[in-house]
Amino acid sequence: MNKPLSRRKRVIPGASEEPKLATDSAAENTSEQDNPASATITVTAVEVTELTQEEQSLRLHLEHRVERAFLEAGQALMELRDRRLYRSTHQTFEEYCRDRFNYSRDAAYLKISATVVYENLQKFLPTIGRQIPMPTNERQLRFLAKAELEPAVQADVWQQAVEQAGNKIPSGRIVKDVVDRIRESPKVPNPYHIGEICLLLPKDNPELRGKAGYWGVVTHVGQYSCTVQTWDGDYTVKIEHLKSLELLDEDCQFMQQLCVRLQQLHQVASRDSSVDWLLQGLGKQAKPYLSSLQAKLLATVEREYKIEWRQQK
Repeated sequence: MNKPLSRRKRVIPGASEEPKLATDSAAENTSEQDNPASATITVTAVEVTELTQEEQSLRLHLEHRVERAFLEAGQALMELRDRRLYRSTHQTFEEYCRDRFNYSRDAAYLKISATVVYENLQKFLPTIGRQIPMPTNERQLRFLAKAELEPAVQADVWQQAVEQAGNKIPSGRIVKDVVDRIRESPKVPNPYHIGEICLLLPKDNPELRGKAGYWGVVTHVGQYSCTVQTWDGDYTVKIEHLKSLELLDEDCQFMQQLCVRLQQLHQVASRDSSVDWLLQGLGKQAKPYLSSLQAKLLATVEREYKIEWRQQK
């Protein structure tokens, strides 16, 4: 009886019959780690294409738009306020900014102030023979706007801040440091006192634009500024924006009471537009008295809106 054929594995020279264990692979990895020179590193080349002339022009244009975005916002807010383009829907600019842009009063006016500072820098920076980098966002000008310095001083502060930043655009903190150093110079005492009647001098203060000739009552005296109450609101301004009327105490008391009466009228939401003419006229008449006709007009308007007024002693 023939024996069945046996199946034998064909042996290939150089090939192992046993599978390679995982420990062998780990050993190889360990060997490569012990000898970094023998490790193989794969580097993938990335091709960087140059910008075309048109793309370079577009990039510069877009970068310029980004840098000037805060400036355009401030200029737009300033025009909306000065031309009273909010009047069809809102009684005040502050209410309009809050409802339309979700800006607080301080935020809106800070954007406007930063724009005014930027324009002052353009005008007063000594750029002849060299290029001084300009601000690119509102935060860089925040402390400079709040300091309410003269335009020429603002330019000097910015120039010092640029030098301190290594001739690059400085951060808001660097600008603040320069402002603080200037403010540490010999201080001029505040000459005003609470209850004094002063004229507002707008100069370069955007919050006082359109307020030339307004008179007000000093309600707070700070180190560098005063808060003044006028018929249409309170304004905190530096002392350079004020001029005392140098009135006697009894005249100051009359003006203080008149200011309260005008404010009460201004707070009437449903008032006729003719009332605003009266308010603006009396709000700019910096005299400690009313003519007979002015007194009658004011009293008549107060009765119309049921405002009771008793002269304080």
